[in-house]
Amino acid sequence: MSDHLIETFADGIATLTMNRPAARNAMTGDMMGAMQEALPRLAADANVRCVVLTGAGGAFCAGGDVKGFASQAGDGDAAKSADTQPRGFDLEGRAHGLRQGMELSRILHEMPKPTLAAIPGPAAGAGLSLALACDLRIALDTAKLTTAFSKVGLSGDYGGSFFLPYLVGQAMARELYFTARVLSGAEARDIGLVNRVADADSYEAAVAEFAAELAALPTVAVGYMKKNLNSAYGGSLSDTFDREALYMTRCFMTEDHKGAAVAFVEKRAPQFNGR
Repeated sequence: MSDHLIETFADGIATLTMNRPAARNAMTGDMMGAMQEALPRLAADANVRCVVLTGAGGAFCAGGDVKGFASQAGDGDAAKSADTQPRGFDLEGRAHGLRQGMELSRILHEMPKPTLAAIPGPAAGAGLSLALACDLRIALDTAKLTTAFSKVGLSGDYGGSFFLPYLVGQAMARELYFTARVLSGAEARDIGLVNRVADADSYEAAVAEFAAELAALPTVAVGYMKKNLNSAYGGSLSDTFDREALYMTRCFMTEDHKGAAVAFVEKRAPQFNGR
């Protein structure tokens, strides 16, 4: 585990905290590498019932290290010309490396556990994309969220252009990408980009409550719900029906379902154990 990513676990909730507060938790290779190790492990751990992704020092994640981008660009003629790349530039190699890093968003989106982005402050660029890849989002009402890419002449990565239209619609997604407009947490909630917001006094308690709520769910069923919902992004109605039938039948076989059915008859709250 890198110093740039802090992992904690309590009461079924695994929390990953991006930890570069002086840089608003801008991404580093160490941070992304640690996350690539942690997420599949947490996805496979039966004791983990919810994964929370957040940032240290009052920020979520500022995305890529723009200062690093600038130093890589250099100041010679090659950096000034849109038609000429710096010596040694390897388009395919760099694209392959970026593509590998972007697997983080896929794992957050597809892992069979609920994922929650807790956004205490700025979420920008690829940082915002990571938040969008999570199932749900809770933000401080004054947090600042922006796609940011157009401000630095980039097109976007980490899946934001896939997730954002499904949350806010194509027209709004295009506006937010083209203009890089900055939204407050409250504004993001109003357009469906985040699920819940809280003020500074109640934010930490609200995050804990939301995560506990997710951790108390029937984990097996939630995993299949995610498969159903994810398949609907690009699959046919018939494909969705096939998956729903298979996964629903599987859920009927779980201890969670059987116990909940008895609890329903007995008019008491069910207790789910992820089995």
